[in-house]
Amino acid sequence: MTPEIFKYLLTFSYLVLVLWLSFIGMRRTTDLASFAIGDKQFSPYLIGLTLSASIASTATFVINPGFIYVHGLSAFFHFGIAASGGILTAFLVLTRGFLKFGTSSNAVTIPQWVYHRYQSGELRLFFAVINLLSIAFVVLILVGCSLLVSGMFPVSQKLALVLVMLFVFSYVLTGGTYAHAYTNALQGGMMLLIAIFLFADGIGTMGDGFVSSLRAVGPDFASVFNPSSDLYYDFFSVFVSGFVVTFALMLQPHILTKILYLREPSDINKFIWTTVLVGFGFSLILMIGFFARFSGLEIPMQDQVVRDYLVFRFMGTEAGAYLLTFIFLTLLAAGMSTLDGILVSLSAMVINDIVVPLTGRADQGLMFSRIFLIALGLVGVALAWNPPALVGLFAQKGVYGLAAASAAPILIGV
Repeated sequence: MTPEIFKYLLTFSYLVLVLWLSFIGMRRTTDLASFAIGDKQFSPYLIGLTLSASIASTATFVINPGFIYVHGLSAFFHFGIAASGGILTAFLVLTRGFLKFGTSSNAVTIPQWVYHRYQSGELRLFFAVINLLSIAFVVLILVGCSLLVSGMFPVSQKLALVLVMLFVFSYVLTGGTYAHAYTNALQGGMMLLIAIFLFADGIGTMGDGFVSSLRAVGPDFASVFNPSSDLYYDFFSVFVSGFVVTFALMLQPHILTKILYLREPSDINKFIWTTVLVGFGFSLILMIGFFARFSGLEIPMQDQVVRDYLVFRFMGTEAGAYLLTFIFLTLLAAGMSTLDGILVSLSAMVINDIVVPLTGRADQGLMFSRIFLIALGLVGVALAWNPPALVGLFAQKGVYGLAAASAAPILIGV
């Protein structure tokens, strides 16, 4: 079997498996509550894996290693240490109180939780509306995934964009949270396997050891605070900003809502430590930034560090070509694992907290959520068709605005 045939067979198998999992999810999705949080039928270990895959999007697997390649140890401490601390602290602080009140009030979305906590319909509507900012992140992931697909197959970026939209939106539309959780378990497993493999494979690039290799690049590259970096040069930029920003990002609906999947307080520790351990495994992918530098690669474009390193490392042999197919498919899965979670939470919020209160048609909530997903897909493709020049900055405006608006009421409410 040639690598080209293997690429098509592996991709087809992945698509069929994801659609099969979504079909299983569809059979268990009976109303808006099961669409939004799955009727609390999940294992805490599955929820932890699902959450980790949602957090570790394309940014973790494709973009962030480029920062390590350019800025060195300081960037690794920012993304690998400070950011991980922000994630752990957020769930230690939020999970118990958020779950307790969410369970007692039967909340299935963040705006509904806020409504019951503060007894304010206006605040509920406000949070439901500002959560539409999440579409900026949808656009970013659609663009990123379409670029990966067009790089793997002989299709244009715009056709790839439509294909990605049709695939992800279709399996989310049918299975809701069940499809999201089941497919994220598959995608998360792929991501964890590749992260560990690439870490183990790259150890050989260190030569005389990690510290010696860092110093061989340069003293600034080996510094926790890099004096020549314009991003990671002091305690605040390396540790404080990484911790605070990541803590705030855990308040995004597609992340925080995972807490409501839990059945009971006894599941909390299992959930948190699964999230942390799997997240640690994912963070090993950051080491590619070091490995690319230790290998002597000169990569002018920061966002191309992962791609260029992988091609350099594996393209020379037939076995490497097979492996590259699986790796690039995993990078695509990393984007989809975040995208499907955003779609579920966004559609559930719009219907549960805007449409149903205005129409009084709670019995039609599941149908409305699926109609909204179709509309959201069309809007997402329209915005991603000719995206802003700095699509990452466009997404950050939406995501950071949402996190900033959510922080005070949720933290005070918990």
